[in-house]
Amino acid sequence: MNLAKKHCVACKKGTKGLSSKEAAKLLEEVDGWKISKDKKWLQKSYTFKNFLSALHFTNKVGAVAEKENHHPDLKLGWGYVKIKLQTHAAGGLHTNDFILAAKIDAL
Repeated sequence: MNLAKKHCVACKKGTKGLSSKEAAKLLEEVDGWKISKDKKWLQKSYTFKNFLSALHFTNKVGAVAEKENHHPDLKLGWGYVKIKLQTHAAGGLHTNDFILAAKIDAL
């Protein structure tokens, strides 16, 4: 399955989240992402040579997130960007999180 070619779907409150088994299977399809200990977040850190490079990447992530209407938590600093994804309507992980992770990696 090529997650980067898929699109996020709109979710409503109460949307069913992924089981641990489903999330683990999708995790195999994204490079370097990790599931948090509480199993509610998909997260990854990226490193850059300086702040400006990290900022440019953050802006690209923002554009993709806006297009997919699925918005990550971003932490930007000198030489790094940390990204956390969660589908709040599902109260945890959803296929959308893995789709956006794959699209971010494709940047």
